[in-house]
Amino acid sequence: MAKHHVYGIDLGSYEIKVYDLEKDNIWTEKNVVAVDSSGALLAVGDHAFAMYEKTPPDIEVVFPMHEGVISDFQHIQDLLQYLLDAGSTFAAGGEYTIAVPADVTELEKRAFFDLLVHSSAKARSVKVIERGVADAIGLGLDVQRSDGVFVANFGGETLELSVIAAGGLVFNQRLPIGGRVMDRLIVERVRHHYNFLIGLTTAEKLRMKVGIKDDRSGRTVKIAGRDLLYGVPTVKQIPASLVRASLKDLLEQCVEAILSLIERTPPEIHRIILNDGIYVAGGLARMTGLPQYINRATGLHVHTSRKPEMCSVRGLEQIVKLEELNELAYSMEEDTERWA
Repeated sequence: MAKHHVYGIDLGSYEIKVYDLEKDNIWTEKNVVAVDSSGALLAVGDHAFAMYEKTPPDIEVVFPMHEGVISDFQHIQDLLQYLLDAGSTFAAGGEYTIAVPADVTELEKRAFFDLLVHSSAKARSVKVIERGVADAIGLGLDVQRSDGVFVANFGGETLELSVIAAGGLVFNQRLPIGGRVMDRLIVERVRHHYNFLIGLTTAEKLRMKVGIKDDRSGRTVKIAGRDLLYGVPTVKQIPASLVRASLKDLLEQCVEAILSLIERTPPEIHRIILNDGIYVAGGLARMTGLPQYINRATGLHVHTSRKPEMCSVRGLEQIVKLEELNELAYSMEEDTERWA
């Protein structure tokens, strides 16, 4: 008989994804709050995100996660309280399995635990699993019987690289490289070359539309922004090549990190990865041309899914449903030595 109030949580830098076992569904909410100058809460989640880059100076839109870890405990508690009060989401006293970066510190790990236990969520139990393992399961891989899997999660603020064997993590690395870093680079280059200011949301739309596919057609994309010479809102045609040029160095860093971690793996795992290739997850993997770019730059097969941003929460779904996979997650109360 299925347990009630059992959840799998993928707490990302810009979005929280939750699997609810009782309802057997997945829901998402933007991981953001809006506050006024006195610190009073004005909006949370999707409603707060709708205010992003549109607010007056006395209203601040805050993202309480930074590079995969909790950076603003109070505001993420506010978000959690809102989700509890909504009634159709979390239920207090539930059991939680949460996907976390594998290289978090003891203090950062404890913040995840405290968020769910010592808050209005009043969790009955909290288990954790490395996000790379959850991604692999969500990609349909049999991690318990595999002798070597390489997963690259391209997220909003981080690139998480994981080497997995026999259901456990062999190597991992987390780099401060993600979609938001790319968007800032695009904003800077557009400003430098065109004296034209665009927001990060516009840069993201431009990045996702253009991607990094090699295109010599001279295509341009019309975007809205502010002319810095005249100080007026307007639209400009931006070459698609400018987006790819903005991302060139960062993408090369990603490839270098992937190849470096593969080279560090033991010979038997190294051979398997070279033969099977690597698996790509995370929202950034939806960017046009990214898997193909990694394939050309590394010479490795690159596998992904139709919705790579859902891999981790889909993995959590299987973990909370299946007893044999549930054993891969471990209690933060009972197994503290593993995190030391």
